[in-house]
Order: sequence, then structure tokens, then C-alpha cells
Amino acid sequence: MQLRSIFRLLTVASVGLGIAAPVQAQGVSGSYLAARHASLFSDYRAAADYYARAILRDPSNPALMENAIMAYLGLGQVDRAAAVARRLLSVGATSQVANIALLADGIKRESYDSVIADLDAGQSVGPLVDGLLRAWAQLGQGNMTEALESFDTVATTQGIEIFGLYHKALALALVGDYEGAEAILSGRADGTLQLTRRGIVAYAQVLSQLERNADAIELIDKSYGENPDAAVLQLRAALEAGETLSFDALRNANDGAAEVFLVVAGALNGEAADGYTLVYSRVAEYLRPGHVDAILLSASLLEQLNRYELATETYQKIPRDNPAFDNAEMGRAEALRKSDRTDEAIEVLQQLALARPDNPVVHTMLGDTLRGVERYDEATMAYDAAIALYPDPQRAQWIVFFARGITHERSDRWDQAEADFRKALDLNPGQPQVLNYLGYSFVELGTNLDEALAMIEEAVAGQPNSGYIVDSLGWVQFRTGKYSDAVGNLERATELMPVDSVVNDHLGDAYWAVGRRIEAEFQWRRALSFEPEEAEATRIRRKLEVGLDVVLQEEGAAPIELSAQDG
Repeated sequence: MQLRSIFRLLTVASVGLGIAAPVQAQGVSGSYLAARHASLFSDYRAAADYYARAILRDPSNPALMENAIMAYLGLGQVDRAAAVARRLLSVGATSQVANIALLADGIKRESYDSVIADLDAGQSVGPLVDGLLRAWAQLGQGNMTEALESFDTVATTQGIEIFGLYHKALALALVGDYEGAEAILSGRADGTLQLTRRGIVAYAQVLSQLERNADAIELIDKSYGENPDAAVLQLRAALEAGETLSFDALRNANDGAAEVFLVVAGALNGEAADGYTLVYSRVAEYLRPGHVDAILLSASLLEQLNRYELATETYQKIPRDNPAFDNAEMGRAEALRKSDRTDEAIEVLQQLALARPDNPVVHTMLGDTLRGVERYDEATMAYDAAIALYPDPQRAQWIVFFARGITHERSDRWDQAEADFRKALDLNPGQPQVLNYLGYSFVELGTNLDEALAMIEEAVAGQPNSGYIVDSLGWVQFRTGKYSDAVGNLERATELMPVDSVVNDHLGDAYWAVGRRIEAEFQWRRALSFEPEEAEATRIRRKLEVGLDVVLQEEGAAPIELSAQDG
């Protein structure tokens, strides 16, 4: 399926927060400008409030109303969006988002006759959504024959065939025709379908209803391999126990309509603007409250829009007894961390670690969060807990050993740090970040310099455009007296990371070593302009006062031996 086809069949009008609205009513400009500012930052709550105020003063302004609808949809308040949409259409305007809100509201109220009447009247979202909503509304009316004809119409529309087939299979399963559903989902009827996670779950439930648990298990294993999520593991365990799975992928026509919006949101995710995709996931939530996949997608989109407070609220909709609760809590913790509420994020993860002591991912995330605020000893204990749950570590676990190695190194436990770094390399040979960190640490310690150089050269070969790694190569060359070589690599590092204080400081030292003293002083001043840590800044100021050689002598090190390689 090409996304270009989906966009063409979805989009009938341009949408987006922040559409310019001519201000006509006196006194509306303040609310309008505040709403526009909120819209630019996807601040749906503030935007909805200010657009509502602006509409009170200019009640016939279509652009104000359309933007208000978008804000309400971003909040998941589809009923409020529908109320504004009715007013928008009453003034003769047309709007895709207004149509989305009104059709969703009609389905929510099970007013299927009005949904079909609205579609007949031209209240369109796009051919894909229109066709599928019509089919589910007809099923909601009890007109299964007409519904199947509508699904077939979508299934024969070029570019969106698989959507029509998938939803037809769901509808057949919903009314108990599991043989018909299986024929479509297996690909025997109309060709192979590329099923999403939810499609695979629905297919497994259909197979179980047909007393084919072994085939359902094979489907799950083939689709997920060794990495199924908690919900799928629970499903597989029930199948292995011989249970007949209920078909609850859908329970009624409204769930089918929710699936329409979720499927579209999944197709648009990463391809369309996040705010536009959010409209569809929010509508899916509205039509099927508690829809875990829709909730998680909405929360993720809100994070990408930097609306961390709304993301946090959305993650909290997942109940504790749901298999997705762990992922939701980790998502909530990440949203809290990104909104500078790190202590709250740590508290969430600590409580989750107590409740789920056997989940290594929780302990690892707790360690990462603690490490981010330099609570290294606590982070080490979290990583210890995670690693203890890996009796036979695999390649993927290299990063946990690497992270724990960093906490050991920052806590001056070098022997333990080196052991963890080397274990990470055993699990993932040639990993550039580990090679760079271990090699750079050797350079700073003044030991194993030949090995350090070989490690960092290998790291550069793996990630040639990493400024940190190229800087490490230049620095090990500097520390081993290869000053001209160091200059070249450190100049390259400053091109890759022009505003990094450490990299610019290193280049200044290299210039000094080859006798380019004016350039050295320029680089040191440049490094100071990027606000380095106080100890680093003090050392740079001292170099500007007396030169690098005197600073080295004051530190008990030998002065630089001027390189003749640069004239």
C-alpha cells in the first residue's frame, strides 16, 4: 500500500491548527492572537479556550470555528467539536474536520440513519473513510447485505483494496461467519493482506473460534518471533491452554467505526503531520472508550508534539490490570521526564519496578532516568536488577552493560566500568559508542593508548559523521604526540559539532601544539562562549592567561613539545 494513495483518498480539504481567520468583530483580536499562538505550539487546551472566546465575539467566522474544532479534537472532546461543527455547517462552510466530528458524533449516538444521510448529503471525509463508515453504519442498522456491498465497493477501489477486505473480514467475524472471515484474512479469498498487530490478534481469535488453536499459535510465532508484547503473550498462553478465544477484536458497529479511524491513524503516523494524525486516533478513542491501541497512539503523538501534560493524562487511561499498563507507565514516565518533572518520573518507575520486579525493561529505564540526573549509585542498582534478569545475556542486552559501565566510571569504579564496557563489546563487537567511550576513557587515564587508538579508529570507521567520536580520535592523537594528525581530525570534529565547548577546547590545544598560537587562543575563547562547566572554564581562562605549557607544568605534566610537522 502506497501512502500517496491513502492521502489522496483521505484528504478533501486542507486542515491544521492555526488557519488564518479574518478578524471582523470588534474586540476579538486579543483572543484570536492568543489562540493562534497556542495553536502554533499544539497547545490544544489553551487554543480551544481562546477560540471559544473569539467565536463568542465573531460567531459567523468559519476559520475560527474550524480551528476550534481541531483544538477540541486534539483534546479528544469530540462532542464539543461536533457542536461547533454544526454551527460551522449552518453558515454554509465546508470542512473535513467538521465532517469528521459530526460523523463520529452520529456513530457514537448510534444514529446510523443520520450518519448515512450526512454521507449522502456530501459530508465527506474522503473516499476511504466515507465508504467504511457507511458500511459500519449499515451494519449498525442491521442491514448486513448492504454493509457487505459497501465493504466490497471499498475493496474494489484502487489503492485501498486491503482496507475494504480487512474490514469486511471483521464484519463477517462479528456476525459469526468465521469461515468467511478466515478466507479473507488468510489471503485465500482475495490475496494476501498485510495485517497489523490488531489484525493478527483478530485472525488468531477467528482461528480459535474455528477450533484451530495450533494454527493461531503458529500465526503468532511467525508474526512476532521472540518479541511478542505482554498482551500477545497472554493470548498465546490461553491458546496453548486449549481455551477458545472470544472474538472481541470488535463487539459492535461502533467498534468497527473506531477501527476505521485507528487504521487510518496508523497509516498516517510518521507520514502526515502529527496533529492531523492525532485527529483520527482521538476519534478512535471516543468511539471505543478504553481502546488501548488508540490511547497509546494518541499519547505517543502528543509526546511528539511536545504536549507532555496531555500525553501524561492520556497514558493514565490504561488500567492497571491491562497487559499494556507497563508500557503506558513507562511512556508516562518519559513524558514526565521530558516536561522536567524528573522526580515524578523516577517515582513512577520506582513504583512500577516494585510492582513488576521481573521486567528488566522497567529497571533499565529507571537506571537511565537516574543516570540522567547523575544519581549514579542508584542507577547502578537499577541496572544490577535488570542484568540479574538476564542469566544468558544476548546481543540486545549490550546497552544495559554499557549504561552500567558509565555509572561505574562516573562513580570512580574503573575496574567494574571496564569490565562492563568489555562485556558490552563481547555481546556487540564493534559497537561504535562503546569503543569510543572505552577508548576515550583510556586516553584520559593515560593507559592502553595503543589499544585506545585502535578502538577509536574502529569507532570512526563505524560512525564517520559522529562529532564526539571524531573528537576522540583527534584527542587520542594529541595525547600520543601526533599533533598534526590531531589538528585535522579536531577541525573535522568542530565542523560536525561547532558549538561544543570541549571539542573547540581540544582544537585550541592542538593548534597550540603545532605553534598556531593565535588560532589556539581564538578556539579557547570560542569554547568559553559556549558556557562550559566551571572547572573547564577556569582551566581555559588560565590557558588564555599563561598558555598551555604553563598550565601543564602547574598540573605536574610535561609541557608540549612543539611539532615541526606544521612548519
